[in-house]
Amino acid sequence: MATVTIEVLGGIAYVSLSRPEKMNAVTFDMIEELIAAGEELAAMPDLRAVVLAGEGRAFCAGLDVSNFARLAMGGAEELIMPRSHGEANRFQHFSLIWRTLPVPVIAALHGVVFGAGFQLAMGADIRVAAPATRLSIMEMKWGLIPDMGGMVTLPELVRPDVLRRLTYTAEEIDAPQALDWGLVTELAEDPFARASQLAEAIAARSPSAIRAAKRLISTAYAAPAAQVLLAESREQVDLIGKPDQMEVVAANLQGRAPAFA
Repeated sequence: MATVTIEVLGGIAYVSLSRPEKMNAVTFDMIEELIAAGEELAAMPDLRAVVLAGEGRAFCAGLDVSNFARLAMGGAEELIMPRSHGEANRFQHFSLIWRTLPVPVIAALHGVVFGAGFQLAMGADIRVAAPATRLSIMEMKWGLIPDMGGMVTLPELVRPDVLRRLTYTAEEIDAPQALDWGLVTELAEDPFARASQLAEAIAARSPSAIRAAKRLISTAYAAPAAQVLLAESREQVDLIGKPDQMEVVAANLQGRAPAFA
């Protein structure tokens, strides 16, 4: 891949946007490569967690302006309307695929997190940002609306008035404000190190329970209460007495770290 790198260590995948000279601005090629990366990771049975980051001075400066020329040539209907990935098009799947991964995804944010990069970050389970990070739903600056999955992820994170303000104004906000509004999970001077620490903590837990928890939490935000309660019970029954859960119990009783197969 030319614009994305993947390294897997100890069950943790480190995925990095790799156009540092362009502040990781998103091209059509990067969209395809990030989707391919997500699909590759989804097929790894031993994967425990993912850290999503950007190389260089920024997480992501948004859509590369060169893409606007292609859009201005016409054919927006043919480019955007086809549902290429289930209910989504490829631009939406670029951010939403991280929600569909069976393991937690932690985004490490620094520099700027604008437009497409902002929506990509919202697709993660957890977001750790450096205090000086600046974030923006940038699309209105270009006479557009956010259309890369943000209108699925953002309503789960912020109040409607906050979402409207950020969308209508395209204003930049700092990381402390983003933390206050729920767009960022926590602040850290070294967000990559902190994201890696969280990933390692997750990787030490029961892999089957972590995957069940991600499925259940996703259901909790999208389904009626009766369906959520049933899913809760089903996931729990599928964990109790199984090898991972029995190893956790044994490890706790013996005062040692669990060792999963």
